[in-house]
Amino acid sequence: MTHAGETKAQRIERLKRELNPWEAYDEIVRFAREGWEAIPPEWLGTYFRWWGIYTQGDGVGAVGGRGGEGKATRHFMLRVRVPNGAIRAHQLRALADLAERHARGIADITVRQNFQLHWIGLEALPEVFQALWRSGLTSMGSCGDVTRNVTGCPLAGVDGEELVDASPLVLAATRMLNGAPEFYNLPRKYKVSIAGCRAWCSYPEINDVGVTALRHPATGEVGFTVRVGGGLSTDPRFGDGLGAFVRSHQVLPVVRAISEVFRDSDVLRQHREKARLKFLFLHHGWTAERFRAAVEARLGFALDDAPGETLPPDDVYRDHVGIHPQRQPDLCWAGLAVLRGRLTPAQMRAAADLADRHGSGELRATTMQNLLVLDVRRERVGALAREAEAAGLHLGGSPFHRGTIACTGSEFCKLALTETKAFARDLVADLEARLPGFEEHLKIHVTGCPNSCGQHWIADIGLEGKKLKVGDALVDAYYVCVGGAVGRHQAMARPVGLRVPAAEVAPAVERLIRAHLAERRPGETFRAFCARHRDDELRAWLAGAPVVAVARDPAGGLLTGVEW
Repeated sequence: MTHAGETKAQRIERLKRELNPWEAYDEIVRFAREGWEAIPPEWLGTYFRWWGIYTQGDGVGAVGGRGGEGKATRHFMLRVRVPNGAIRAHQLRALADLAERHARGIADITVRQNFQLHWIGLEALPEVFQALWRSGLTSMGSCGDVTRNVTGCPLAGVDGEELVDASPLVLAATRMLNGAPEFYNLPRKYKVSIAGCRAWCSYPEINDVGVTALRHPATGEVGFTVRVGGGLSTDPRFGDGLGAFVRSHQVLPVVRAISEVFRDSDVLRQHREKARLKFLFLHHGWTAERFRAAVEARLGFALDDAPGETLPPDDVYRDHVGIHPQRQPDLCWAGLAVLRGRLTPAQMRAAADLADRHGSGELRATTMQNLLVLDVRRERVGALAREAEAAGLHLGGSPFHRGTIACTGSEFCKLALTETKAFARDLVADLEARLPGFEEHLKIHVTGCPNSCGQHWIADIGLEGKKLKVGDALVDAYYVCVGGAVGRHQAMARPVGLRVPAAEVAPAVERLIRAHLAERRPGETFRAFCARHRDDELRAWLAGAPVVAVARDPAGGLLTGVEW
């Protein structure tokens, strides 16, 4: 039932007050039994998401619908929650079976260490849920106005340089927040990262809450620092440090208190597009000091101050690909480069077999959409490498293969403007042919719309999906951003004022990389090279000639003509 005069935000807030979807699983069973016509609009548009379900687009994306959202089909895409990316071989086989039986052989690793399936039919939902639960997996809370998958370092417990294995805190935070009645109704999605590694590979800077390990310089005690208010999308922002030294036993209470501050911020419930935690800082005058005071008020005690400035890692790049030693003697981990995160059921089963035959049966998904096999004995490394390559699971590859990620795109997502997965695959192949000797680490992130699910704001080269009218044809295009980074040199990628038809992206990127190779200073990274040059210079290299800058989103949303 709709209420006259309601805004979108008011309607969704009312629906959430009326029902906790986590308490209504029987309704999903009923819909599966009675058919599509039994599903009310509030379930299709809202409640299903609490169970990790989105209605799937028709392959055209946002341009095929109205109000920035495309048409839905009678299929779902389903996201499986994998805290810290930790998954066992039998669980990966269960996902492979589901992908084969119900998802037309498609499974994707996401940038939050989840697995995502597509083409799920309504009638199959109960069977899919039961299969997940039997294997120890769930989709609960992987979508909706809830705490999304809690991410962490995929090398937790095996990294010889980590400060602490924080994966138990990831699992405890998941138990505390996911499925809990007091946290089913947050103003918007809420992203938490907890990691004990030195490289910050789970990107705490862009999470609503980023918890990172720190060794106290005076006492030697390992504790944590906390950042809040990070996020990407259309208003990208790096999180602010609270300036506190949080001991291990305080992490969960602190995360809970932050979650309560967010939950109880009614000012964030007035506008759906301005409801993330970061908008307390962007639009409501909050500071790190005010936020820390609000957290301490809920804790009932003051946190210790952090011991001086916390230095982020230098030039973070962690694709976790290849064979590397673990902290445990005689054991290694093997990182498989999964191009654009897409796996077939056969590859998933092959990875599970590798983990069982040569390791402990434990695997990890990464935020760069790759897959790790842990606990491989040194004498088994050669056999694992041969079997992985035979299955099409590469332990290496070009920087383009290793560093390119892509969001779901218009193939399945109703919000996307461009197709991304096949585009990313073809872009990598094209760049490998054009630049066969290139060896520098490079992150190329492809996102199909401004929401930045592909995290283009923190990429060396960020490609944001747009549309471009060339003659009478409306074609996929990308707006180019460069120089994004996390860590010590954190920076949002700079839009340089250029929209490029998808078919012309590879030659444009080649021109920019060749300019970097020809004109870089000794030891200068691509990121630093871009930072040293003006937008008009970068734009001219990309376009092949000086061109006038264009806006990311001009009036009407399209550019016409062939002179891009």
